Amino acid sequence: MALHEVGGGDPVVLTPVDFSTFERHESGVRSYCRSFPALFARAKGSILYSASGREYIDFFAGAGALNYGHNPDFIKTRLLDYLAGDGIAHGLDFYTEAKRGFIDAFVRQVLVPRGLDYKLQFTGPTGANAVEAALKIARKATGRSGVFAFMGAYHGLSLGSLAVTGNRGKRAGAGTALHDVSFMPFPDGHMSPGASIAFLERVLSDTHSGCEVPAAIIVETIQAEGGIVVAPIEWLQQLQQLCARYRILLICDDIQVGCHRSGPFFSFERAGIVPDIVVLSKSISGYGLPMSLVLLKPEFDVWQPGEHTGTFRGNQLAFVGGSAALELASRIDLEAQVERKRALIERLVGQRIVALDERLAGRGLGMVWGIDCSQVADGLAERVSARCFELGLVIETAGRRDSVLKFLPPLTTEDDLLDAGFAIVEQAMKDCLRG
Repeated sequence: MALHEVGGGDPVVLTPVDFSTFERHESGVRSYCRSFPALFARAKGSILYSASGREYIDFFAGAGALNYGHNPDFIKTRLLDYLAGDGIAHGLDFYTEAKRGFIDAFVRQVLVPRGLDYKLQFTGPTGANAVEAALKIARKATGRSGVFAFMGAYHGLSLGSLAVTGNRGKRAGAGTALHDVSFMPFPDGHMSPGASIAFLERVLSDTHSGCEVPAAIIVETIQAEGGIVVAPIEWLQQLQQLCARYRILLICDDIQVGCHRSGPFFSFERAGIVPDIVVLSKSISGYGLPMSLVLLKPEFDVWQPGEHTGTFRGNQLAFVGGSAALELASRIDLEAQVERKRALIERLVGQRIVALDERLAGRGLGMVWGIDCSQVADGLAERVSARCFELGLVIETAGRRDSVLKFLPPLTTEDDLLDAGFAIVEQAMKDCLRG
């Protein structure tokens, strides 16, 4: 039994909430519910509602799966119409109208305007499965087994994706050795972009480095779980040039920071690069429905039929939602909206949060931002997150030792809700700095 606050202002009435069903029957692996202990019942836009009726502003967005917010009407109507018409709900990799609609929309609205030529591979519904497929195809296409990943990286928790994830705590969950991956320094302040590229060049060119030329280098242009660390444009360009020189496939993991999270549809667009393989998931369905997608240059599409399958690799509802999401993004000019809100968020970060203590640092791009609390006190970001929840805001932490407060609101969040959310963070930060 836990106490739950009802109502947004004073006085606050505390009523018991029964979590015993979950505690008695659900595995101890559950995570987010421990940080946000409420019994959620419904959600709309950028607001979550508990069963008792309390409202929570959502700066979490389903860990990035809800870029269009909760239950967006435009997408919901398409889904309801599809269900009402007895549309195919499960289709493996059959040819279906829903899949054709999504492919046509994605090619027309995303690939063609950017001059991109990719094959689309629909994998199992998680981002980790897309990463697994990307690694497999890189190894198959090149005949090499090794992969380079970056310190601070997060790519998922299945064995293959975990092997390219840097977090020791997460890696320990594998229960076995994780092979064929070498970790390189990311330009995160501990090493300059130039030094990072020079290190990679030395490892690849030195016949005595102990590292073979890998099949692929996998990179996040913004390390989100790694603490909102934005890769510089020049570094990304040099990384692609290095990959081309050594015939290494460049894999861009755009699972969390793609789908307009950074502004453009792809986070790598700002650098003018074209990865060999791109992995998407989370918000690609537009509605939080499970879906995962691998984009690969045609020359690397060397799969044999059935070499990477999955019972749920064809989520028909996600195809419908994803098609509607692409149309919605175009209708509301989502890229321009994100750029305008980026300026607002950047101002709020600087004026309302970082200004509270000179040791705080803000960084981000588009609508993914972080407040680095590492120079203030251990555990500060976690305490601020907990206090925010008490005050009516859901916001998580990221980075080493969870020292970064991570802002990930739905891209459609109204300005007044952004302001209200930052007011809560400001109050929570003041409370925790005093404490």
